[in-house]
Amino acid sequence: MRNISDSLEQYLKQILQESPEGAVEIQRNDLADRFSCVPSQINYVISTRFTLEKGYLVESKRGGGGYIRIQRVELPALKAIQGHISQTIGEQVDQNAAEGLIYQLEEADLISRREGNLLRAAICREALALKLPLRDEIRARLLKAMLISLLMK
Repeated sequence: MRNISDSLEQYLKQILQESPEGAVEIQRNDLADRFSCVPSQINYVISTRFTLEKGYLVESKRGGGGYIRIQRVELPALKAIQGHISQTIGEQVDQNAAEGLIYQLEEADLISRREGNLLRAAICREALALKLPLRDEIRARLLKAMLISLLMK
């Protein structure tokens, strides 16, 4: 059985996918009522699963008429992917940002789940048992090389 966080995430992704604008506005309390949970559960799911690194822009307005707006940020066209990778990764990249980019590429069907798992295994802290900032520099170089190789097939 799926937990409430997984169900919320899937529901939000589904309505985002069905939205012609690629964005949705939700009322936190309405969503909490729909899933029989507390509004803080909604906050948790949005703040951990709908991040910029994962390809989402979240805007929140509090108060009586408040809402949460989630918008999918599209990756650039395939021709510009190499530049996007270099810009996103830079000279150093921490594990969270790297995993976010991998997630975004999986969601866009540019890499498979299996390829994503291999990338995550190669760039994790345990595999790169080095001190910072060297670890983030090596991770950036590895990730750039692997992604460019995968995406330029």
